Amino acid sequence: MTVLPDDGLSLAAEFPDATHEQWQHLVAGVLRKSGKDVSGEAAEEALSTALEDGMRSRPLYTARDAAPDAGLPGFAPFVRGARAEGSTAGGWDVRQRHAALADGQVLADLENGVTSLWLVLGEGGIPVSSLPAVLAGVHLDLAPVVLDAGDEVEAAARELLRLYEERGVAGDAVRGGLGADPLGHEARTGTPGAFGPVAALARRCATEYPGLRALTVDALPHHEAGGSAAQELGASLATGVAYLRELTGAGLSVEQACAQLEFRYAATADQFLTIAKLRAARRLWARVTEVCGAPAAQLQHAVTSPVMMTRRDPWVNMLRTTIATLAAGVGGAASVTVLPFDHALGLPDAFARRIARNTSTVLVEESHLARVIDPAGGSWYVERLTDELAHAGWEFFQRIEQAGGQGAALRSGRLAADLAETWQARTGRLARRREPVTGVSEFPNLAEQPVRRAPAPEPRSGGLPRVRRDEAYEALRARSDAHLAATGARPRIYLAALGPAAAHTARLTFASNLFQAGGIEPVTEGSFGESGAGEACLCSSDAVYEERAASEAARLKAEGASHVFLAGRPGDRPGVDGHVYAGCDAVAVLGAALDRMGVS
Repeated sequence: MTVLPDDGLSLAAEFPDATHEQWQHLVAGVLRKSGKDVSGEAAEEALSTALEDGMRSRPLYTARDAAPDAGLPGFAPFVRGARAEGSTAGGWDVRQRHAALADGQVLADLENGVTSLWLVLGEGGIPVSSLPAVLAGVHLDLAPVVLDAGDEVEAAARELLRLYEERGVAGDAVRGGLGADPLGHEARTGTPGAFGPVAALARRCATEYPGLRALTVDALPHHEAGGSAAQELGASLATGVAYLRELTGAGLSVEQACAQLEFRYAATADQFLTIAKLRAARRLWARVTEVCGAPAAQLQHAVTSPVMMTRRDPWVNMLRTTIATLAAGVGGAASVTVLPFDHALGLPDAFARRIARNTSTVLVEESHLARVIDPAGGSWYVERLTDELAHAGWEFFQRIEQAGGQGAALRSGRLAADLAETWQARTGRLARRREPVTGVSEFPNLAEQPVRRAPAPEPRSGGLPRVRRDEAYEALRARSDAHLAATGARPRIYLAALGPAAAHTARLTFASNLFQAGGIEPVTEGSFGESGAGEACLCSSDAVYEERAASEAARLKAEGASHVFLAGRPGDRPGVDGHVYAGCDAVAVLGAALDRMGVS
């Protein structure tokens, strides 16, 4: 029998440890072959990726990237989770959103995996008077209900509490939330709300319904206005602090006030950023409540991001929401709402709702994601990103507080300006396809039939704008669709492949992909005269361009091409009117092309 040493089996013990500097030296050698003469830290920096909020994602994380101690799950600062057991008891709460009255939808969801309901009432949702019909047949002592009623929160709360009493549900058995969010409603509509009635609801919940939370701190308005992760954190923190001030001023203790709040955050397909955001949010709130004298864990509700949902090729949204749900679960959200893949198109159908609720079921029941408490804990990358995001979020929170608090920042327009600046920078990345959107700016399918849905109620508006990643390309595609409907054909461009396949295939594929993103149909067969196109694009290697670009451009113009592009970096080439290349402003190029083609 072999006895192992006390320290266990040391794999590779006979090899010397590799140092960080050795790794940087090897990276520099690889970069040198691609024409970048850098070394040391500069070599590592060359492989880093810029993130929003001034952060960078580096290619390698080691023990030297240590972050502050995250503590233990269920204990302050709650970075590793608000509950000691995590989601191991039964997974996270699967919360389905309903914004329209439809027969059988609520019961179908509850019978097939949904564990709580999120009901949008009032303007942009279900009439408050229809609440009894919506909840008909629902066991209110088993299924938590969370309301989202905007300025009709008093009427909605009265109606829900009446239903609890009418059906004999004991006060201590009630779970969910009334969804009062005056500052969130103001962010959506631009209309300030009174806090007095909200404080009265909170006092009633604290005394009669200990499992019912009166207020929601909704960060989605800031996310949907184009805000970054840190801005979402900072704005939610400022809102939470404002509510603590109001509630304690109305007579509640700090502990009671904290117990009345639930925080709602967006979960995106950037899984690591979402994981870090939820962990950082708990850390920041723990700091706020610690200063207030009563450290408390933040109750989190994560919603898959509406900003990332696309109208073209909406099937890809299933993949986006799956990644976002995984990130929300790993990040420690107590409740997760998966928006149906057709959310951006109107009212979701039964299939879309089924896929949405089954997303959580598969991750919990089949992927066993909830069996491990804080599965991201200990990752040098996640811990460091959590720390950096917490600092960036705290900095933004302090800026809001210095401006007079969340309400003042909203009313002065400062918050809107900050969010708009962030979105403008992101819009530039989207336009240049630095942030690719599959099915929209990358790999679009012009032949795919659009998905049609019944229109959804118009959401509340008048305050912060609502943005989408696909909006610029969607506008271009809509112009192409209108042209197709009016003329029977899409605007076309002729792609002239020069030289052998090895020379032209890469740029031909690139150009075809780019022009289709704007609804322009590429034609590669036959001659220019046979293509039905008004413009053309040369596609080949730089070496072939040196020999043939000028003559081929002249030939195409002689055949009637009004504008000749070249797929490649700009250069002085006679006869070439424009260039398309990786990093060019695709939205501007495509918009100008449609203008020249007479596509309005």
